[in-house]
Amino acid sequence: MTHDLDDIAARHARYRDEAIRTILDGTRSIALVGASANPARPSWIVMKYLLARGYAVTPVNPGLAGQDLLGRRVAATLAEVQAALGGAPIDMVEIFRNSAAAGGIVDEALALDPLPKVIWMQLGVRDDEAAGRAEARGVTVIMNRCPKIEYGRLSGEIGWTGVNSRILSAKKPVLAKGGVQKLTIADRRSPRS
Repeated sequence: MTHDLDDIAARHARYRDEAIRTILDGTRSIALVGASANPARPSWIVMKYLLARGYAVTPVNPGLAGQDLLGRRVAATLAEVQAALGGAPIDMVEIFRNSAAAGGIVDEALALDPLPKVIWMQLGVRDDEAAGRAEARGVTVIMNRCPKIEYGRLSGEIGWTGVNSRILSAKKPVLAKGGVQKLTIADRRSPRS
């Protein structure tokens, strides 16, 4: 078992930009587990950002179930989210809980039928054993990353604020309402021949 965990740890030490881009580009529905109603909490900030980028984010928090958060009804469980989607798969289960809670949430996601396409654990959240269980069932797993940061980096938005996104472009930034740059991942794709 240790050897398998070493393999998982090595595979999840670094992710290719194209793999992250493919996930973010192919995701439409997100169940954000650990959503908070507090605007100062990272989960609230990330949810607001993802909603602004066109993702259908459903907050999941049993303590807030039935309430509205950023215009979205809070679900108590992942099964409730999937039922609201008419039984369609959840594209991404984003885990905004600590590493100790991640395994149980992964198991809850693996009990869904159909399975989610991606399980994404937030910055600082990692559970290699749970990742192994999910990957064995064909679910893509990302750990210790933030989709908001990755989206901003890959779209070039973060570079506008002085953070090195490793993306060079001669494209003039598109300013959204209020003079804020708002790019999409699609804006940064190279033209296909």
